[in-house]
Formats: sequence, C-alpha cells, structure tokens
Amino acid sequence: MKINEGVTDRVIRVVIGSLALVAGYFWLAGTVQIIAYVIGVISLITGIVGFCGLYAVLGVSTCPSKK
Repeated sequence: MKINEGVTDRVIRVVIGSLALVAGYFWLAGTVQIIAYVIGVISLITGIVGFCGLYAVLGVSTCPSKK
C-alpha cells in the first residue's frame, strides 16, 4: 500500500470525515444518518492512513513526487 494522498488532501479528508460523523450523530436521522456515518468513517480512515483505493484504481496521486 503506497501513500497516494498529499498532506492537504489528508487534512481535508479528516475534517470532512469528522464533520460528517458529528452531523450524523447530532442532526441527522434515518438513512441519511447512516450515509453520513459511512462517508465519515471512510474519509477518516483514508485521511489517517494516506491511501485511497479509488485514487489507486484511477492512477491519481496528490502526493508530491520525490526526485
């Protein structure tokens, strides 16, 4: 598993994941709450780990290249 997310991308994912989890817990209900939880958990995990499976499939990397 090679890191394919840059620092900015990772910070944005952690913030979005945290906001989705908080919104799901406090303000949402039903199916929308479950969707918010799923998006929040996936965003947090990919932000913390630094690897995005979708980026790998599409061949995208926001990580700065090492020369």
